[in-house]
Amino acid sequence: MNKKLGYSIAFALALGAPFVGYPVLLMKLLCFSLFACAFNLLIGFTGLLSFGHAAFFGAAGYVAGNAIKNWGLPFEASLLVAVLSGAVLGVLMGGLAIRRQGIYFSMITLALAQMVYFGALRFTDFTGGEDGLQGVPRGKLLGVLDLGNDLAMYYVVLAIAIAGFALIMRTVHSPFGQVLKAIKENEPRAISLGYDVDRYKLAAFVLSASLAALAGATKSIVLGFETLTDVHWTMSGLVILMTLVGGMGTLAGPIIGAILIIALENKLGDFGTMLAASTGIEWFNTLGEAVSLVTGLIFVACVLLFRKGIVGEFLARAKLSSK
Repeated sequence: MNKKLGYSIAFALALGAPFVGYPVLLMKLLCFSLFACAFNLLIGFTGLLSFGHAAFFGAAGYVAGNAIKNWGLPFEASLLVAVLSGAVLGVLMGGLAIRRQGIYFSMITLALAQMVYFGALRFTDFTGGEDGLQGVPRGKLLGVLDLGNDLAMYYVVLAIAIAGFALIMRTVHSPFGQVLKAIKENEPRAISLGYDVDRYKLAAFVLSASLAALAGATKSIVLGFETLTDVHWTMSGLVILMTLVGGMGTLAGPIIGAILIIALENKLGDFGTMLAASTGIEWFNTLGEAVSLVTGLIFVACVLLFRKGIVGEFLARAKLSSK
């Protein structure tokens, strides 16, 4: 299928989605799709596995929530401040982590992210501690459009997600993106060609962190709260799972992975209830409590049957069939 046609169909479906589905769930899917795409920019196109992306996602949510609720900033400024905070955190974490490679890089990002988590747990005046930051208002876009309306908020979130995806796509296809791919494929050779590899890695890390922060900030404003869950290490694991299931190193893969995983988390219980009603098997009513089990089974199935992820495997087979 032609890429432009595929994107056009996806855009048309996204425009009509809130008239069919629940807008808040759809907005959550868009936020996590952007988060997964931001993470994929780092692992899929640069070859850096971060275990600490929850730090940017969750910290930005706290910053945006406080900015719009306690600091009196408008919606746009709150997002901007949150993205800047994610970028600064990315510079600090990335500047330390890129000094090492492989599993050592991953472990450093995990350790630094856990420091952010314990900071969020301790600084209760800013984060609300275990209670979280509650009652975050949506505000108004440009002081005019009331974002309290779910339909209006959905299209704003859709515009943010599309802008983020377009930035990632432009980055991947730019000369900068080609250098990132070269670093992933053969870092010593990239160094021998004269590229400052550490500088490129840091730039990719900061860009990925900023986009993850944008996703987290948008999510906190959409849902009206921010909790420790978003800054916990399990959130970093969740975004890794989304990317691997959808297809690491593909543009659409993380979106498919995010939609699949988040939809499972939110709708598995309803699906179990429907199965219990139709089959008479009472056990299906407990299916909603086994989200982790079902997600794990899907991951195992993808590893065994779709080694390149759902989209990655589809593209590979389409390429073979065209020869």
